[in-house]
Amino acid sequence: MVVPDSGFITFNKRNIAHNWQYRSAIGYMPQIGRYPENMTIAQVLDMMKDIRKQNAVQLDEELIHLFKLDGMLHKRMGTLSGGTRQKVSASLAFLFNPDVLILDEPTAGLDPLSTEILKEKIRKEKQQGKLIMITSHFLSDLDDIITEVIYMEEGKLKFHKSLDQLQLDTGEKTLSRAIARVMQTSVI
Repeated sequence: MVVPDSGFITFNKRNIAHNWQYRSAIGYMPQIGRYPENMTIAQVLDMMKDIRKQNAVQLDEELIHLFKLDGMLHKRMGTLSGGTRQKVSASLAFLFNPDVLILDEPTAGLDPLSTEILKEKIRKEKQQGKLIMITSHFLSDLDDIITEVIYMEEGKLKFHKSLDQLQLDTGEKTLSRAIARVMQTSVI
């Protein structure tokens, strides 16, 4: 939604300028999903299906079922808790079976069971060769699902390493402790 004033962005080795079709290969989960308050969960799902119009793609409704959203499709978005809104956002991100998933603080507001359901879904998609980018401050939620770490501070890249290499460099076993070590010292 932001037009760059310099440089360019590529997706699958193609410049995305004036080429919006790449978006259909991306599933996005915002940190805070904003939906029409008066619409039901079912209406939001149907609206997104209508907007995407990807009939050839097999819809992935697994999270809708695992999160038990199918039992509350009649509920209006304005009445939902933050955790349930997060479940709707996660379900929408995976719904169109995208090749790339961008998940912004995906576990924020989720209860422990829902967090584990989402993490298992991420693992399954990762095993299918999908690229999954996660932005998060909840580092303890990422230990068992990530393989690469890109650390940015004030918009600048500080490092990009495999989790294994980061743990080796810092001597720490958990991502949270490894990042804390990096922040305290100049190990990297």
